[in-house]
Amino acid sequence: MAGSAVAQTPPVPAPQTPAAKPAPAPVQPARPVPAQAAPATPPVATPPAAAAPSAPNQPPKAAEAAPQAVPGFWDPRRRPDRPDLSRLTVIRFLTETDYPPFNFTGPDGNPAGFNVDLARALCDEIKVTCTIQMRRFETLIDALATNRGDAIIASMAVTPQLRAKVDFTDPYYRAPARFASRRDNVMPEIRPEYLEGKKVGVIAGTSHEAYLKAMFTDAEIHSYPDSDALRAALRRGEVDFIFGDAISLAFWINGTDSAECCAFSGGPFVESRYFGEGVGIAVRKGNDLLRQSLNWALFRIWEKGRFTDLWLRYFSISPF
Repeated sequence: MAGSAVAQTPPVPAPQTPAAKPAPAPVQPARPVPAQAAPATPPVATPPAAAAPSAPNQPPKAAEAAPQAVPGFWDPRRRPDRPDLSRLTVIRFLTETDYPPFNFTGPDGNPAGFNVDLARALCDEIKVTCTIQMRRFETLIDALATNRGDAIIASMAVTPQLRAKVDFTDPYYRAPARFASRRDNVMPEIRPEYLEGKKVGVIAGTSHEAYLKAMFTDAEIHSYPDSDALRAALRRGEVDFIFGDAISLAFWINGTDSAECCAFSGGPFVESRYFGEGVGIAVRKGNDLLRQSLNWALFRIWEKGRFTDLWLRYFSISPF
């Protein structure tokens, strides 16, 4: 599994650093999450409530690890109407070639991964024939525009620039931010006042760094050039915490590279202006029938528990 799988944005002519106050404009990582977005429904499961601190600036004592949480963006009170599915005869999904665990080529040479299995579940729910074609990520938008496919399911981050070119379904996951610490320093809840004077590492030039500088003003922020340097600093104890993309951190924490040194501290941060609107399925502009059908099927899959089963199959440590 790749440790950097988050959400992806194809090359666009717009600048990579949209202006946003109160923090300096965040510089997006290589596979960026957008800096502006509309709010989404929060995860259906959240870390347990922390014990009240004994003083305003004192963190609560460490608690047991939070149970696995699964993201959910569907409100049971807002059930989507069932569209006329009989008008759909086939859905040609486009996905990326190499972005594990979301997209990769399986041992049998066929498409595999979280996105691929989700596409198959959607087809099963809609009761329609589907094909899944793997292409290089940067070619997906053009392939959709030239009718070589009907929908892109490839961890594509929703951005204002892409919304001008394609329509998106409701988000089916997002990449929150989280803190990680050494296992002997885990905190069940993190607030700005709890990190006063603490050394916090972050990758330079990212939206995570911008968020820390805006919201955790009393922390001692240490910036590192890349994820390897950041995580090594935490392993060596140079910093008390690191802050970054929760999905890639989850893979690192659960992998051999971490040497079981570290764990998540506190819960997820999902401020959409910094950490994105989420990941959706892209369809051609104006293809409302397909978009609404996929939204209906996504809700049904979540409602039946199939989305939860699929998520737990691929993510042994939840980023939420």
